[in-house]
Amino acid sequence: MSEEFCPIDVRHLGRERVICCWRVGDVLVDPGPASALETLLGQLDGFEPRALALTHVHLDHAGAAGSLAARFPGLEVWVHERGARHLIDPSRLVHSARRLYGEEMDRLWGEVLAVPEERVRVLGDQGSIGGLRYTHTPGHASHHVCYLHEPSGWAFVGDVAGVRIPPADYVRPPTPPPDIDLEAWRRSVARVRGWAPERLALTHFGAFPDVERHLYALERGLDDFAQLAAGGHRRAFIDGVAARVAAATDPQTAAVYEQAAPAEHLWLGLERYLNRLCGGAAGRPAAPSEGRSARGPAQPAR
Repeated sequence: MSEEFCPIDVRHLGRERVICCWRVGDVLVDPGPASALETLLGQLDGFEPRALALTHVHLDHAGAAGSLAARFPGLEVWVHERGARHLIDPSRLVHSARRLYGEEMDRLWGEVLAVPEERVRVLGDQGSIGGLRYTHTPGHASHHVCYLHEPSGWAFVGDVAGVRIPPADYVRPPTPPPDIDLEAWRRSVARVRGWAPERLALTHFGAFPDVERHLYALERGLDDFAQLAAGGHRRAFIDGVAARVAAATDPQTAAVYEQAAPAEHLWLGLERYLNRLCGGAAGRPAAPSEGRSARGPAQPAR
């Protein structure tokens, strides 16, 4: 594999710095949604990828996989075994997303096509493929994996290392439903840290050399958001999230954080997680009383 690393801003909904597809030699890591496909193809400028390395199947990361498989007949798609079924038959994923986004679904994410089963390379919990080492990193999603390019030390970490929009240093943990698991997430961060990577390459957005500072900020953010959500007050949580990013950056960059990881969805994921921990006991977070946002990443059904 070539050691050429190229970040491709797919300009989701016309906005820069929201979603980054990484070109790693002849492999694309997380191509983004189908709604941004033409931008991605324009940036590729005739280049034909050999494979897609998916960190997980959420539509902001992998929604274009089926469209790219249709365009490039030799393309392989790499995905963890728990996510493979959603590529081969995305109907359940699309149904779940439509319930969340309603009429905004097509504008946000485009047409979600199936990937032919014979083109899907199913990954286990750890191993190597196509010059990249991978490991299972659940927490944000049960089927999340990270990839390491060992010669360079670059780690392609999807959402498990959070959202960080340059020029800001703030790291926002993306905690959407349905399968947030903070204990598993902390273990996954430890696995990434154990790789001792030189850089973290995020989908949202860019590559960062301050690995330990970044991972520590993520861990603090997970604790902070869990405590904020444990109060059970949706409005207080959303306002608190907004205040944290407003204190860390300018309004334009804050809007990018919100598009990449909407506070409403962070609340819904943590509410579900904390309710599961409490087992329906008194004191669990209250159910949200207002309509759901239609701006951020869609998640697969289990």
